[in-house]
Amino acid sequence: MSRLKLFIPLIIFAVLAVLFWRGLSLDPSEMPSARVNKPVPEFSLPTVADPEAQITQEIFQGQVSLLNVWATWCAACRIEHPFLVELAEQGVPIYGVDYKDDVAEARKWLEQLHDPYELSVVDAEGRLGLDLGVFGAPETYVIDKQGVIRHRHVGVVDQRAWDEEIGPLFERLKNE
Repeated sequence: MSRLKLFIPLIIFAVLAVLFWRGLSLDPSEMPSARVNKPVPEFSLPTVADPEAQITQEIFQGQVSLLNVWATWCAACRIEHPFLVELAEQGVPIYGVDYKDDVAEARKWLEQLHDPYELSVVDAEGRLGLDLGVFGAPETYVIDKQGVIRHRHVGVVDQRAWDEEIGPLFERLKNE
Protein backbone atom coordinates (compact mmCIF):
# COMPACT_ATOMS: atom_id res chain seq x y z
CA MET A 1 0.00 0.00 0.00
CA SER A 2 2.84 2.40 0.80
CA ARG A 3 4.33 1.80 -2.69
CA LEU A 4 1.02 2.81 -4.26
CA LYS A 5 1.21 6.18 -2.45
CA LEU A 6 4.44 6.87 -4.32
CA PHE A 7 2.59 6.79 -7.64
CA ILE A 8 -0.17 9.26 -6.62
CA PRO A 9 1.83 12.37 -7.71
CA LEU A 10 2.59 10.70 -11.04
CA ILE A 11 -1.09 9.87 -11.59
CA ILE A 12 -2.14 13.43 -10.69
CA PHE A 13 0.48 14.83 -13.07
CA ALA A 14 -0.74 12.56 -15.90
CA VAL A 15 -4.38 13.61 -15.39
CA LEU A 16 -3.43 17.31 -15.31
CA ALA A 17 -1.27 16.90 -18.43
CA VAL A 18 -4.21 15.35 -20.34
CA LEU A 19 -6.56 18.15 -19.23
CA PHE A 20 -3.98 20.80 -20.17
CA TRP A 21 -3.43 19.21 -23.59
CA ARG A 22 -7.19 19.09 -24.18
CA GLY A 23 -7.54 22.74 -23.16
CA LEU A 24 -4.88 23.81 -25.64
CA SER A 25 -6.77 22.14 -28.48
CA LEU A 26 -9.94 24.18 -27.88
CA ASP A 27 -10.70 27.37 -29.84
CA PRO A 28 -11.06 30.19 -27.28
CA SER A 29 -13.00 32.36 -29.75
CA GLU A 30 -15.69 29.72 -30.20
CA MET A 31 -18.53 30.43 -27.83
CA PRO A 32 -21.44 28.03 -28.14
CA SER A 33 -24.94 29.40 -28.00
CA ALA A 34 -27.99 27.60 -26.72
CA ARG A 35 -30.08 29.70 -29.14
CA VAL A 36 -28.54 28.41 -32.38
CA ASN A 37 -31.16 26.51 -34.41
CA LYS A 38 -33.95 27.96 -32.26
CA PRO A 39 -36.29 30.89 -33.01
CA VAL A 40 -35.37 34.41 -32.01
CA PRO A 41 -36.78 34.80 -28.48
CA GLU A 42 -40.08 36.61 -28.10
CA PHE A 43 -39.80 40.32 -27.37
CA SER A 44 -41.72 43.55 -27.67
CA LEU A 45 -39.43 46.58 -27.55
CA PRO A 46 -39.36 50.21 -28.72
CA THR A 47 -36.87 51.39 -31.32
CA VAL A 48 -34.08 53.94 -30.99
CA ALA A 49 -35.87 56.14 -33.54
CA ASP A 50 -39.39 55.76 -32.08
CA PRO A 51 -39.87 55.12 -28.35
CA GLU A 52 -43.61 54.62 -28.94
CA ALA A 53 -43.12 51.72 -31.39
CA GLN A 54 -43.37 48.15 -30.17
CA ILE A 55 -41.37 45.80 -32.38
CA THR A 56 -41.55 42.02 -32.01
CA GLN A 57 -39.57 39.04 -33.26
CA GLU A 58 -41.98 38.87 -36.21
CA ILE A 59 -39.70 41.30 -38.11
CA PHE A 60 -37.40 38.35 -38.86
CA GLN A 61 -39.98 36.45 -40.89
CA GLY A 62 -39.53 36.17 -44.65
CA GLN A 63 -35.92 37.25 -45.18
CA VAL A 64 -32.43 36.27 -44.13
CA SER A 65 -30.99 38.99 -41.93
CA LEU A 66 -28.41 39.85 -39.33
CA LEU A 67 -29.17 40.77 -35.74
CA ASN A 68 -26.36 42.90 -34.32
CA VAL A 69 -26.04 43.61 -30.59
CA TRP A 70 -24.33 46.98 -30.10
CA ALA A 71 -23.96 49.92 -27.72
CA THR A 72 -22.38 53.36 -27.70
CA TRP A 73 -20.24 52.38 -24.69
CA CYS A 74 -18.73 49.50 -26.67
CA ALA A 75 -15.34 50.34 -28.22
CA ALA A 76 -15.40 47.26 -30.48
CA CYS A 77 -18.82 48.33 -31.79
CA ARG A 78 -17.29 51.57 -33.03
CA ILE A 79 -14.65 49.53 -34.88
CA GLU A 80 -17.19 47.27 -36.61
CA HIS A 81 -19.74 50.02 -37.39
CA PRO A 82 -18.24 51.20 -40.73
CA PHE A 83 -18.25 47.62 -42.03
CA LEU A 84 -21.92 47.22 -41.03
CA VAL A 85 -22.68 50.41 -42.97
CA GLU A 86 -20.94 48.86 -46.02
CA LEU A 87 -22.98 45.66 -45.67
CA ALA A 88 -26.22 47.64 -45.40
CA GLU A 89 -25.28 49.61 -48.53
CA GLN A 90 -24.83 46.27 -50.32
CA GLY A 91 -28.40 45.31 -49.37
CA VAL A 92 -27.78 43.12 -46.33
CA PRO A 93 -30.71 43.61 -43.91
CA ILE A 94 -29.32 44.30 -40.43
CA TYR A 95 -31.40 44.76 -37.30
CA GLY A 96 -29.84 46.20 -34.18
CA VAL A 97 -30.24 45.62 -30.47
CA ASP A 98 -29.07 48.72 -28.59
CA TYR A 99 -27.91 46.86 -25.50
CA LYS A 100 -28.08 48.46 -22.02
CA ASP A 101 -27.43 51.88 -23.47
CA ASP A 102 -28.53 55.51 -23.28
CA VAL A 103 -31.10 56.05 -26.06
CA ALA A 104 -30.19 59.71 -26.65
CA GLU A 105 -26.54 58.73 -27.09
CA ALA A 106 -27.59 55.91 -29.43
CA ARG A 107 -29.61 58.33 -31.60
CA LYS A 108 -26.65 60.70 -31.77
CA TRP A 109 -24.28 57.80 -32.65
CA LEU A 110 -26.51 56.67 -35.54
CA GLU A 111 -26.90 60.23 -36.85
CA GLN A 112 -23.16 60.90 -36.77
CA LEU A 113 -21.81 57.52 -37.93
CA HIS A 114 -24.69 56.59 -40.30
CA ASP A 115 -27.38 54.07 -39.49
CA PRO A 116 -26.85 50.61 -41.01
CA TYR A 117 -29.94 49.16 -39.31
CA GLU A 118 -33.38 48.54 -40.75
CA LEU A 119 -34.31 49.41 -37.18
CA SER A 120 -32.67 49.07 -33.81
CA VAL A 121 -34.64 48.03 -30.74
CA VAL A 122 -33.83 49.41 -27.32
CA ASP A 123 -32.88 46.68 -24.85
CA ALA A 124 -32.36 49.03 -21.89
CA GLU A 125 -32.68 46.34 -19.23
CA GLY A 126 -30.83 43.68 -21.22
CA ARG A 127 -33.63 41.12 -21.18
CA LEU A 128 -33.49 40.37 -24.90
CA GLY A 129 -29.72 40.12 -24.59
CA LEU A 130 -30.13 37.69 -21.72
CA ASP A 131 -32.61 35.60 -23.73
CA LEU A 132 -30.17 35.57 -26.66
CA GLY A 133 -27.30 34.53 -24.37
CA VAL A 134 -25.29 37.69 -25.03
CA PHE A 135 -21.91 37.79 -23.27
CA GLY A 136 -21.31 41.39 -24.34
CA ALA A 137 -21.36 43.64 -27.35
CA PRO A 138 -20.76 43.26 -30.20
CA GLU A 139 -22.42 40.00 -31.11
CA THR A 140 -24.06 39.22 -34.43
CA TYR A 141 -26.61 36.53 -35.24
CA VAL A 142 -27.57 35.20 -38.66
CA ILE A 143 -31.36 34.73 -38.80
CA ASP A 144 -33.02 32.60 -41.50
CA LYS A 145 -36.30 33.30 -43.33
CA GLN A 146 -38.31 31.52 -40.63
CA GLY A 147 -36.87 33.65 -37.83
CA VAL A 148 -34.51 30.91 -36.60
CA ILE A 149 -31.01 31.75 -35.38
CA ARG A 150 -28.53 29.85 -37.56
CA HIS A 151 -25.22 31.28 -36.38
CA ARG A 152 -23.71 33.44 -33.67
CA HIS A 153 -20.56 35.51 -34.10
CA VAL A 154 -18.98 36.98 -30.98
CA GLY A 155 -16.82 40.04 -31.58
CA VAL A 156 -16.27 42.49 -34.41
CA VAL A 157 -17.75 41.70 -37.83
CA ASP A 158 -15.09 42.70 -40.35
CA GLN A 159 -14.21 41.68 -43.90
CA ARG A 160 -12.45 38.50 -42.75
CA ALA A 161 -15.35 37.39 -40.53
CA TRP A 162 -17.78 38.14 -43.38
CA ASP A 163 -15.75 36.33 -46.05
CA GLU A 164 -14.86 33.26 -44.00
CA GLU A 165 -17.79 32.76 -41.67
CA ILE A 166 -20.91 34.90 -41.94
CA GLY A 167 -21.20 35.76 -45.65
CA PRO A 168 -21.15 32.19 -47.04
CA LEU A 169 -23.86 31.11 -44.58
CA PHE A 170 -25.89 34.25 -45.30
CA GLU A 171 -25.78 33.56 -49.07
CA ARG A 172 -26.60 29.86 -48.64
CA LEU A 173 -29.63 30.65 -46.45
CA LYS A 174 -30.74 33.36 -48.88
CA ASN A 175 -30.69 30.88 -51.76
CA GLU A 176 -32.62 28.13 -49.94
